[in-house]
Amino acid sequence: MPDSLTSSIMNERHTVHIVGGNSRCRAEQAHLIYSLGLHSEIYGNVAELMERPPHSGIVMAYDDPEGENAAYVLKALSDRGHWIPVIATSQEPRPTHVVEAIKAGVLDYMKLPLRGERVTRAISRTLTDADNHVMARRRIAEARDRIANLSPRERQVLDWLTEGCSNKVIARELHISPRTVEIHRANMMTKLDADHLAKAVKLFFEARLGDDPTPDIGANAA
Repeated sequence: MPDSLTSSIMNERHTVHIVGGNSRCRAEQAHLIYSLGLHSEIYGNVAELMERPPHSGIVMAYDDPEGENAAYVLKALSDRGHWIPVIATSQEPRPTHVVEAIKAGVLDYMKLPLRGERVTRAISRTLTDADNHVMARRRIAEARDRIANLSPRERQVLDWLTEGCSNKVIARELHISPRTVEIHRANMMTKLDADHLAKAVKLFFEARLGDDPTPDIGANAA
């Protein structure tokens, strides 16, 4: 039996955006979503989804390892500034595919055909965690974008600074002068829009969040 929080969430009018897979698979998912009292929209592929990208709800993306997988859907949305929670689906969820999808940022991974109780739990949990997840993914993306703008040498200086090294030590390791390190450090701080070292270090670690996930594969692929 669903708990009171799950019942409250599922009674709200949320939209599930179903992307990818064959037409029969999408129709079966849509039928189940409607039976749960939710609204669904169907898209044959990511191109159709991005014609009018959603601003709310949940995306349920077919995870095709040889085509448009869940990570591809997430990237397409985030590149356009749409931070929508994504659930991956597959007929045969393999551990490596589940790990890759979770690493990319999906919030759950479900085996097809879907089961009502499993979908209810997944959607409820996703909607409950969505705001925090979206904020975290946005921070990660922004941090990675800023760090990607650094030159190779500026990135090296940042790497050494996060290890607690002084300018003098960094200069010795990189075989450059301390003054050159200072210049690279100043340019790095400007590009990161960091007015103190702690902020630059925080961006460095935010950019690395999610690189080594340890998902519960058995639970996520149920």
